[in-house]
Amino acid sequence: MRKKNGALMLITVLVYIFLIGPLLVIAAASFSETKALKFPGQGFTLDWYKQVLTMSSFISAAKLSIVIALAATAIALLLGLPAAYALNRFRFRGKEAIKTLFLSPVLIPCIVLGFIMLRYIVSLYDLEVVPSLLIGHTLLSIPYVMRVVTSSLANFDFAVEEAACSLGATRVYTFFRIVLPNIKSGIASACIMSVINSFNNVSLSAFLTGPGVNMLPIEIMSYVEYHFDPTIAALATLLMVTTLGVMLLIEKTLGLQSVV
Repeated sequence: MRKKNGALMLITVLVYIFLIGPLLVIAAASFSETKALKFPGQGFTLDWYKQVLTMSSFISAAKLSIVIALAATAIALLLGLPAAYALNRFRFRGKEAIKTLFLSPVLIPCIVLGFIMLRYIVSLYDLEVVPSLLIGHTLLSIPYVMRVVTSSLANFDFAVEEAACSLGATRVYTFFRIVLPNIKSGIASACIMSVINSFNNVSLSAFLTGPGVNMLPIEIMSYVEYHFDPTIAALATLLMVTTLGVMLLIEKTLGLQSVV
């Protein structure tokens, strides 16, 4: 029994090292005084963080990525939440076809979706860069919202809604006061997944960005192409700390166990 527990503990430690080790290496390299990105580095400095926070290209790209991610998630939620409710609540002809249509963007490789959008939507209708990015990231976000919200609704007992309606409540009232509060953790989880997926997307954004308008992942790729200093390590560390802060905030407000 002890040998089995010891082996399980060893496997657990190795898995954590495999997952967290690269993140710790990147964080350690971001404080190095060496001008080339390497580990272990030499000395200690915060100059690379100062450079990240003062580079206008990174700042503008980060602002655009955040705006697009939040806007795309909000639109995907407005479209996906009623659709997920209808697909779980009612029976009608063509239900599976509609479900497949909503989930289809995640089945298509992002690079293919980006090329299709560029060729048949952006070029055809002469769309600006920001609306193009918003449409593309909304298409990517809808499947995540649909999947998570559908799973939450599958565990919801619609008999509660029927009971409220039998007592005189309207469908709109029961949807906002009974259904939504019971699936709020699923909605929060869907929003988190959608924002992270949109913020980190490269393939689709590469086709839809334009001169002077870049998402943060594309800006990082452009920087790494010509520079190999710890600036990117500092930026990655800042993103990790920000993500951790967001998760801690969610834990305090909604409860991390109920969201993830």
